[in-house]
Amino acid sequence: MSLSTAFKALNDTTRREILELLRKNDMTAGEIVNNFNISGPSISHHLDLLKRAGLIESVKEGQYVKYSLNTTVLDDIMKWMIELNKK
Repeated sequence: MSLSTAFKALNDTTRREILELLRKNDMTAGEIVNNFNISGPSISHHLDLLKRAGLIESVKEGQYVKYSLNTTVLDDIMKWMIELNKK
């Protein structure tokens, strides 16, 4: 994961809203879709970008895939921002 990729993923309101949902609970794609007025394929695209950025993780549970927040990447971003602020 690069910071650049993470920041690009964070530069979208829908993706930030998905992260907020996952901060509260792990969810399936269908559960995430139910919180938006956009298509399932659009949500899948957002989930793919968040996953490639390392901001979320997915685990297959039976026929469903559960998504969860990956806080280690967010920790890395925060550490970088704190270091940047020290200079």
